[in-house]
Amino acid sequence: MGRITILTERDLRQIVKLDLDAVACVEQAFRALATQPVAMPPIMRLDIPEHRGEVDVKTAYVPGLDGFAIKVSPGFFDNPKLGLPSTNGLMVLLSAKTGLVEALLLDNGYLTDVRTAAAGAVAAKHLAREDAAVAAIYGAGAQAKLQLEALTLVRPIREARIWARDHGKAEKAAAELGGRLGISVRAEKDAANAAAGADIIATTTPASEPLLMPGFVSAGQHVTAMGSDAEHKNEVAPAILKMADLYVADSAKQTRRLGELHHAIEAGLFGAETDVTELGEIIAGSKPGRRSPQDVTLADLTGTGVQDTAIATLARDRARALGAGTVFES
Repeated sequence: MGRITILTERDLRQIVKLDLDAVACVEQAFRALATQPVAMPPIMRLDIPEHRGEVDVKTAYVPGLDGFAIKVSPGFFDNPKLGLPSTNGLMVLLSAKTGLVEALLLDNGYLTDVRTAAAGAVAAKHLAREDAAVAAIYGAGAQAKLQLEALTLVRPIREARIWARDHGKAEKAAAELGGRLGISVRAEKDAANAAAGADIIATTTPASEPLLMPGFVSAGQHVTAMGSDAEHKNEVAPAILKMADLYVADSAKQTRRLGELHHAIEAGLFGAETDVTELGEIIAGSKPGRRSPQDVTLADLTGTGVQDTAIATLARDRARALGAGTVFES
């Protein structure tokens, strides 16, 4: 019936990197979300609480792209105790014309990691001060490391602090990142000290209680909250959203339901229908971003299906150009 390209994680790591091409790919996806009639249904989530597990299914159709992705993304947060990664998953790319399967991307969550980190870079590019040089990362897992790496692509980062509940993990991450990125990276025991004097703060954890408190944030800082991709997750105290000069959502519909905004609405600090700026609107130039070096800006990134379709299409195109993967005749 057709030809399906099967790409393993090893294949995908060779052809898709966290680089400026990936950042541009995700940036264009956000622009499309703001400027085109993108079809993006709500995230479907399955919870498996006895194993601290959840499975998200995301998809989106972007007019003009010849394919669309359906992604299955499990997160099982006790896995590190078993010597296994917390995240996993795969993507299926289907033809937007016929619905036939074109590619099976057995990425074990790698493409999600790349597109999520790239989204952090896009947020910093459009919201952080151009001279932002000091980063604070909350979390010490794979996404924490990738967020710092992504920031170095778009801002002149020369120093970083890593804070995590497990200080030993933070120390290991700091040593690895300092060596790999060639910048000064230290583990910080105190969560408030990590943010003090930072230009960009990124939270990358599955926390269900706020890690970033109002007293941690000061004028001129940019905050990217990455972890609140489910209703029970919350990394940023709702009062910070109220004090921010600019709050930006990846998808207002999503952040009202499961992002940091959802908790601020529950706390009565925002109305349920408060007008919200989306990142794509800033990229497209239809709404302003940072207005002053003193502004506090906050990006609430819950992860969107449009990012998955964009990165899966990039992977498919690269695979075709390079002859990568295994072609299966169905």
